[in-house]
Amino acid sequence: MDEGGTPLLPDCLIYQIFLNLGPADVLAAGLVCRQWQAVSRDEFLWREQFYRYYQVARDVPRHPAATSWYEEFQRLYDMVPCVEVQTLREHSDQVLHLSFSHSGYQFASCSKDCTVKIWNNDLTISLLHSADMRPYNWSYTQFSQFNQDDSLLLASGVFLGPHNSSSGEIAVISLDSFVLLSRVRNKPYDVFGCWLTETSLISGNLHRIGDITSCSVLWLNHAFQDVESENINVVKRLFKIQNLNASTIRTVMVADCSRFDSPDLLLDAGDPAAPPCCHVFDLGSDSEDEVAGPAPAHTKEGLQRFLDRMLDGRTQPQLSECVLETRVAKLLAQGHTKPPERSTASTKNKYLIFTTGCLTYSPHQIGIKQILPHQMTTAGPVLGEGRGSDAFFDALDHVIDVHGHIIGMGLSPDNRYLYVNSRAWPSGAVVADPMQPPPIAEEIDLLVFDLKTMREVRRALRAHRAYTPNDECFFIFLDVSRDFVASGAEDRHGYIWDRHYNICLAKLRHEDVVNSVAFSPQEQELLLTASDDATIKAWRSPRTVRILQAPRPRPRPFFSWFASQRR
Repeated sequence: MDEGGTPLLPDCLIYQIFLNLGPADVLAAGLVCRQWQAVSRDEFLWREQFYRYYQVARDVPRHPAATSWYEEFQRLYDMVPCVEVQTLREHSDQVLHLSFSHSGYQFASCSKDCTVKIWNNDLTISLLHSADMRPYNWSYTQFSQFNQDDSLLLASGVFLGPHNSSSGEIAVISLDSFVLLSRVRNKPYDVFGCWLTETSLISGNLHRIGDITSCSVLWLNHAFQDVESENINVVKRLFKIQNLNASTIRTVMVADCSRFDSPDLLLDAGDPAAPPCCHVFDLGSDSEDEVAGPAPAHTKEGLQRFLDRMLDGRTQPQLSECVLETRVAKLLAQGHTKPPERSTASTKNKYLIFTTGCLTYSPHQIGIKQILPHQMTTAGPVLGEGRGSDAFFDALDHVIDVHGHIIGMGLSPDNRYLYVNSRAWPSGAVVADPMQPPPIAEEIDLLVFDLKTMREVRRALRAHRAYTPNDECFFIFLDVSRDFVASGAEDRHGYIWDRHYNICLAKLRHEDVVNSVAFSPQEQELLLTASDDATIKAWRSPRTVRILQAPRPRPRPFFSWFASQRR
């Protein structure tokens, strides 16, 4: 401006100049005068800065909760937990999993050192309790979860049985007294287990039927198993599911359907022109034309005809033992599988979600089974009743095939969206031998599914990598907050993405594989990461760090003098 306050340059010309500056330079230029300050806060200017700086696709609209492009730029720049504030070294071996209490006041960690540690989440994190599981013949701890009222902790680990055989076990620990309340066997150990209600948890068991055929049974267990009355059940069978081609059920979790209609963040469907990379099979259709399978008599006739053709040498080409076993198992299951139960729309229903497969032992499918209100208690018929029915297998409601190896799953806080870490198989790959799955990609795809519509939404998120082959592949835990999603990786970093814009915002450095991440449920600007380097790191946003490090106001001289006189 000149000495009289008249602008020397019009706003439109200053705007064009500012378009060629970076965000920091624009803010610095805004300090020159009032005119430049006004132009530096222009909404169109910051929209351009936003799309250019964060490399967001131009067809992606602004976050629905945002009030301006300037504030939205500031949110992604200043409110992402990317500043390391504390490193915890109390574990002596690889740290495998982290979980927060629902209140956010505590969190738990599991490790190869065979301990479950419970921490106080204060401004400076401190260790509250350490439970050593070696006296119970555990090899290591691998997973934990707080119940809904934060009074109990579920801890899952690998149990060493007789003759060095290994399976899983779940322990329930009281958070009031840190007493071990109960132990439940869990097979295979990577079922992990989860809470269904405040006092009931889900475990698994595996029964071999053939070389590559088995049956997974999911059990509902009461957390307090020292019930005095013998008329009260402490365990009840939930579902019994057939496994083909060496597959098993793993990684169970529960999604609450009550918040589907009021999500924290509504994700629109992905680009309709882009074909979905995953297929969702709805096995619970209400169509009268679809039936669960032929009647048992027809099944026996079909099996007999198949066996007769095989014995007569009329099956072409010659079937391998694996293919033969799978075909016979499928025929036997027809007519002996209970179809999905029909239910009225109810907000009390829940979904049981787990990884599974149908082609190979590598988990490449997500199974979804609805849990009805009457199934959420151990009350009912005593164990063993009701097994006389011909329908001794339970059918799934939905199956999602990701055409790759699933290495992680996590639910959004509203339970509507399921995020899945997957390492893709080559395009067009065919599984010829269930014991030799296709090779998997080093890039990890982070897929998103809407559990209300059972559709894949958005495009896969990418940035993180993994290197282990199929037979050594392990679970990498991810976590989802209101606005962000985070995951570990084998490339020694944790990653944070924005859920709305589908962009990677931060890489969090460790010295080894990052196995698990966890957002504070009450403060998404706090993130924890756990690594094979035996450390847990706490990360806060730049905004939070500035607030915590801001100098406190010094007491006024009078009060200082008054305090010294009292001493």
